[in-house]
Amino acid sequence: MLLLQKEFPNLKSYTLPAYNIKYSKKGKNLKCKLILSVPSIILAVKKERKIVTQLIEKENIMGIISDNRFGVWSKKIPSVYITHQLKVFSGITTWITSKIHQKVISKFDECWVPDVNGKPNYSGELGHLTNHKFKLKYLGVLSRFKHQKLDVKYKLLVIFSGPEPQRTLLENKLLIELKNYKEKVLFVRGILSSKDKIKDSSNFKVVNYLLSNDLEKAINQSEIVIARSGYSTIMDLAVLGKKAFFIPTPGQFEQEYLAEMLLKKRIAPFATQENFELDNLKILTNFSGFKRNETNIHLDFFNLFERK
Repeated sequence: MLLLQKEFPNLKSYTLPAYNIKYSKKGKNLKCKLILSVPSIILAVKKERKIVTQLIEKENIMGIISDNRFGVWSKKIPSVYITHQLKVFSGITTWITSKIHQKVISKFDECWVPDVNGKPNYSGELGHLTNHKFKLKYLGVLSRFKHQKLDVKYKLLVIFSGPEPQRTLLENKLLIELKNYKEKVLFVRGILSSKDKIKDSSNFKVVNYLLSNDLEKAINQSEIVIARSGYSTIMDLAVLGKKAFFIPTPGQFEQEYLAEMLLKKRIAPFATQENFELDNLKILTNFSGFKRNETNIHLDFFNLFERK
């Protein structure tokens, strides 16, 4: 929310209730933490349903696009759900979590998936179903970024993201691993606070966050990107045509699946957070990196929101 407010300071914004999902230090405990978060998620969904109803009247809203917010929809106006997770991987409970999510999706007029319908694609089984009972549309590869031909400034760009405490655990590990790295490195910590700072090292620069234009430039100026294998990050790197090394968030089945899929396709390697070492980067020579894609959203999709 804070990042979007910084990106679009002139737009009106409202804060919806937080789902308060709790994450653990050990990936194997993540599922238990998520199960314990279910009551708070249900409560938040009920609250956001009431808020959305009020906002539709107050702001004369003519359509909704919900980015994975379960309660942000209305029977009164066209409502779209945007997600790449038609299936929600959760180990042996995947069939349950997937069915629950698909039931949520079915309440919306349409579901938009940021990927291509055919092959090759980037979401794999997550974003493609054999059978479904809702209106499904594929947006193609989706990113806020554009490719720029810029001179390489950084050998490595490290982008931290995701929930605590795993973000900090990865940050601490990489600061140690790259301490004696000889090439130029840029660390983007993914922290919006300007108070919590880390001093630059002799071989790398550290920033808490970058807004879209600056981050776009930094990625275009970097030879290799180290990041979580989150789907939005994958889309960005696919549009920019970069080489990447992924470190999935421990216990997040989705990120682990996406990292393994990209490994099998010989696009990008990965390592677990626990086992990552600087020497892992040497295997990048055996991977192609992302072939550059373009974001082309058909404006016809938005005909859904035309007033009759």
